[in-house]
Amino acid sequence: MGRILAIDFGTKRTGLAVTDPQQIIATALETVETSRLLAYLEAYFQKEAVELLVIGMPKRLDNSDSDMAPHVRNLAESLKTKFPDKPQTFVDERFTSSLAKDAMIRAGSTRRDRRDKANIDKVSATIILQSYMEMRK
Repeated sequence: MGRILAIDFGTKRTGLAVTDPQQIIATALETVETSRLLAYLEAYFQKEAVELLVIGMPKRLDNSDSDMAPHVRNLAESLKTKFPDKPQTFVDERFTSSLAKDAMIRAGSTRRDRRDKANIDKVSATIILQSYMEMRK
């Protein structure tokens, strides 16, 4: 059984989270400059077995696509071309940034850590992954 990897796409930075090999626990992995994302994933896939990509899809309150959705769809196409053996699924990512900040506060993170958008991106990816894992049950 391989890991599941979640992607919280941003135009500057992309947050990543993964499960353990048994797909029980979701953990923050890394925040990567989006321009380096494909190279990072290529190296990661050489080290770790990943069987599914979970991609956060930004939606509006009325469930329509947000302005970021076309960028996410372009990323999904790039991933499909570069890694055709990695199936993909989308998960609604509404409110993940605010949920991430709340989770960081509850975990006792410092104000400085909460201001670091890279930390928020990783935690957001973890929330996306956890959401997928709960939906799957």
